[in-house]
Amino acid sequence: MKEERSAELFAKAQRFMPGGVNSPVRAFRNVGRIPRFIKKAKGARIFDEDGNEYIDYVCSWGPGILGHAFPSVVKAAQEACEDGLTFGAPTEKEVEIAEIISRLVPAMEMMRLVNSGTEAVMSAIRAARGFTKRDKIIKFKGCYHGHSDGLLVKAGSAALTTAVPDSAGVPEGCTKDTLVALYNDEESVENLFKANEGKIAAVIVEPVAANMGVVLPKDGFLKFLRRITEENGALLIFDEVITGFRLSIGGAAEFFGIKPDMITLGKIVGGGMPVGAYGGRRDIMSVVSPLGTVYQAGTLSGNPVATAVGIETLKYLDSHREIYGEIGRKTARLADAYRNAFGNSARVNQIGSLMSVFFTDKDVTDYESTQTSDTKRYARYFSFMLDRGIYLAPSQFEAMFVSAAHTDGDVERTIALATEFASVEAH
Repeated sequence: MKEERSAELFAKAQRFMPGGVNSPVRAFRNVGRIPRFIKKAKGARIFDEDGNEYIDYVCSWGPGILGHAFPSVVKAAQEACEDGLTFGAPTEKEVEIAEIISRLVPAMEMMRLVNSGTEAVMSAIRAARGFTKRDKIIKFKGCYHGHSDGLLVKAGSAALTTAVPDSAGVPEGCTKDTLVALYNDEESVENLFKANEGKIAAVIVEPVAANMGVVLPKDGFLKFLRRITEENGALLIFDEVITGFRLSIGGAAEFFGIKPDMITLGKIVGGGMPVGAYGGRRDIMSVVSPLGTVYQAGTLSGNPVATAVGIETLKYLDSHREIYGEIGRKTARLADAYRNAFGNSARVNQIGSLMSVFFTDKDVTDYESTQTSDTKRYARYFSFMLDRGIYLAPSQFEAMFVSAAHTDGDVERTIALATEFASVEAH
């Protein structure tokens, strides 16, 4: 495949943007390639500046559940643009999308629209602290909740240590109240609650971890989190920036039958536009200004174009719930075929339309086991597939997304190429 134009653009981009990109994973450094500069997309296909066509399994990191440039969604955006791009004032569309979200996700009795998942999580944690009048939060190693200072942390020598910054530019004081537990490890959570009795405001978790690759919660783990937070007067926050409206129409909360105190959303809630939302119990959200003393604001929050696109996307998903069964079936077909192709040399985690292949012979159930994966082999796999028209996440530790636009033919083409790669590697 040609890559001359992408290479030219990448060289130019590096003069103006750090690493030539506006988000690190796009740089393709983890896979040793030049990033593809995308020109357009339609359905399950993306097209780069060199004219190459790819079956897309990134789907803009999740929101493309209906496929790219879905006709009614594009029409909604066009019509909204005709009325103006931004007002910085209330609109009917804000009310409509909030009503839809609350109906589909009952835990979100009251909410605020924001502009990204990072902003949603940052704001939810501030509200949780304001409501509980406590400072400490628990997050899980390997779970990503955006790039706000207090959440860019890593565990120290053990789960009970105070978290230390995982990025330059983050003062230690910003992370001193962030405690790090181990995903799928109940004991690590119990120990943190015992060591910080009466001090923990909230536990925040990706109900299905999707930022260390896809890692499913063990049976009973989410129920345990619901129980231990209730027993200790802390809030349970589901970060559903990935799983919201993708795992099911009601997200992970519906899928697993658990009602958290707060939920953060992004990605699909805006149909691909820059939108996020955070919300939860009415009494908790009532601490947010102007009702309460927790301040949060945003000029572009509830943008009329973004809300129009989100409304159309959510309405379509709500009226075509069969989509979830279909994309789940196709993803399960991919997962089963990958397991057959790679045998014991890989592990494939899949739930709904989310999937990851890990090149390891160990079961992947937490952050530590994700680190056993052979990232060099993943880079070879990525390049093999990219050069044959399959666009995957340029990192071992990201999810693979399937959309309603992917056909059975797309799936079979992908399986054939992955099987070919497995055969080449074996010899």
